[in-house]
Amino acid sequence: MNTAAGPWHGHSFSVLLPIMLAGTAALLAIALYLCSRFTRQARLRRTPFAVWRDVSLVTVAAALALYLWGCLHVFFLDDQDQSEECELQRPGGIPRLVGLRGDFIPLRLVCEASNGRDYSVIIPGCINPAIAVLLPLALVCALTSAFLHHKQRTRTREKG
Repeated sequence: MNTAAGPWHGHSFSVLLPIMLAGTAALLAIALYLCSRFTRQARLRRTPFAVWRDVSLVTVAAALALYLWGCLHVFFLDDQDQSEECELQRPGGIPRLVGLRGDFIPLRLVCEASNGRDYSVIIPGCINPAIAVLLPLALVCALTSAFLHHKQRTRTREKG
């Protein structure tokens, strides 16, 4: 529970806004870079490690886009709206709500109940599992790219 800000405190706007601005800038930068990879010159110089690197960046961009989409779900809601959403989506067997908290990792808005049962609202349930799959996939692609790049450099040194 977030005791410093009280039990009824969702995502802080002062944290959410910079995350969204930085995330949007990063997403645009990745998208522009990936678009540059489709030029004729870039296609002619394409190597296996570059393809794996670009696939890694695509998965990172997809995860970032999903995260930002989740952030948008709470961006325009104040604490009162978030509290109302907790009440509207309260499952049966929950006697009363005692608070809510906004978590950034994983991205969720958690409604806290008096019986200890917590539940998430507002942010679609598919976002965190998708990100949990995309980020390790991006890492595997990046490691494959690094391995292929190292292998290519080693062969070039042996020939040279």
